[in-house]
Amino acid sequence: MKKFLVVVDMQKDFIDGALGTKEACAIVPAAVRKIEEFDGEIFATFDTHFDNYMETAEGKKLPVPHCIKGTAGWQLDKDIAAALEKKKFTPVEKLTFGSVDLPELIKKAADGDDFAVELIGLCTDICVISNALLLKANFPEAVIAVDEKCCAGVTPEKHNAAVETMKSCQIDLI
Repeated sequence: MKKFLVVVDMQKDFIDGALGTKEACAIVPAAVRKIEEFDGEIFATFDTHFDNYMETAEGKKLPVPHCIKGTAGWQLDKDIAAALEKKKFTPVEKLTFGSVDLPELIKKAADGDDFAVELIGLCTDICVISNALLLKANFPEAVIAVDEKCCAGVTPEKHNAAVETMKSCQIDLI
């Protein structure tokens, strides 16, 4: 069985930048260990916005410019980047919460074999849950899991709510 790890949006703006939190900073060491110890193929998503962010639907509802492509905030956290550089990984830019490209990339990488997907990253209640649900919808028989110690939400309460929602949707929590 093939194993895939999806590292969701471990970018500076979500860790210690425009939308950073102490909870996001706190998961970095566990996420680094997970990446270093993972035996399988890794995908890393990049929340990607442009200079017109404030004019987009998301920008109107969350008026905090973040992850503008080419800025320091769009880059991966330095420790996450160092861990990923030691492994083969596929970067996946996404323009919204969930990557519509990720299921096809995983299907191609699985090449007809059975597989399991584990997700880690930020934010549990927005991009992690969006990607987990997209993957579960595309691959209802595959094991889709989230390591909650390697995730943080916008707030601890929203993290916990997302965890409960994912359990209800048959996503395994580690």
